[in-house]
Amino acid sequence: MSRARVFASLCSLVFLLNLARIVFAPLLDVIITDFSIGEGTAGLLVTLAWVGSASPRLPTGWLLTKVPRHHVVIGSGSVLTVASGFAATATTVRHLMIGAFLMGIASGVYFVSANPFLSELFPDRVGRVMGIHGAASQIAAIVAAPLVTLTLVVDWRLSLWAIAVGGAAVTVYTWIAARETELPRANEEDQTFVAGALSEWRLIVTALAIVGAASFVWQGVFNFYELYMQSKGVSGQVSGLLLSLVFAAGIPAFYFGGDLADRLPRVPYMLGIVGLFSVSLFVLTVVDGLVQLIVISGTVGFVIHALFPATDTFLLDTLPDSTRGSAYAVFSSVWMLTQSLGSFAVGLFVESDYTYDSVFQTGAIVLGVSVVVLALLDRTGRLPS
Repeated sequence: MSRARVFASLCSLVFLLNLARIVFAPLLDVIITDFSIGEGTAGLLVTLAWVGSASPRLPTGWLLTKVPRHHVVIGSGSVLTVASGFAATATTVRHLMIGAFLMGIASGVYFVSANPFLSELFPDRVGRVMGIHGAASQIAAIVAAPLVTLTLVVDWRLSLWAIAVGGAAVTVYTWIAARETELPRANEEDQTFVAGALSEWRLIVTALAIVGAASFVWQGVFNFYELYMQSKGVSGQVSGLLLSLVFAAGIPAFYFGGDLADRLPRVPYMLGIVGLFSVSLFVLTVVDGLVQLIVISGTVGFVIHALFPATDTFLLDTLPDSTRGSAYAVFSSVWMLTQSLGSFAVGLFVESDYTYDSVFQTGAIVLGVSVVVLALLDRTGRLPS
């Protein structure tokens, strides 16, 4: 029961940390007005939150070889609280950017430390736990825009204060719950960051080969999803609702996807998900009716979000105690960097007069070919499992 309390606190904390990465996007209009900045500067503000999330992952991997996992998790909550309060008091855009960057750092530290911690907390049901934890994180993507709309009635800074106050409360509760719980000591074997990561290079490369291209394509798809829907003749309001549907489909996808990851062979399951994403993305490019777009948007969202708990389960349940934190940190850092370039690539091709359909169809075909090649390698026993 005590471990369940720790798990519940982490689900609350991951909701707030993911909200911290997302909340600036729906705030951009009012921030542009308040600080008299242009769209480019506003875009940089959002980017800084994600750059912040990527930047501490390798250093956190090293820290996990020196400090217990739950101490780092609690530290991330403390950083979130201070950073959100700092951003909420911003009087200049530079001040706000520093706050956004620090809020991103808190999320990066959290994910690298909390995911191995959870897998060690519930070693017999890693997939199910990662799925529920991921669903809690995904809810933030649905709540962000309504939360901002609600707080704008009073003051846009209220949304940042809400994250700060919530972060403080949940961090304190996590500390109390962890102190009263007998926690796993698996991290005590993970003491050599570089050697640990290098010893698992085949597993890291395999995971990146399976999910790296898919997440790269996905980043490009969802960041341009509204504009893509509008290019199909859908109104701006409906295109926004379709994007919300894509994210909403991720909540059951995390839950059921994590549960299936515990039951099915890991590599074939992940390849199957990538293959389905490839097919559904290609279908998205050839349909135009609103009903069809609703169905396929939900399908695309469900399929791609099922990949994330499957990936975490594959790595965290396969890696031994002696290398889990180190190897996962390296994988997470490279994976985050890889997928972050997807939006830039799509934007570059669209600016070069390629249509969204042709860009997304090419991505779907490349993914399909990669699945076939990797499936053949798996069948011949050349991929670790």
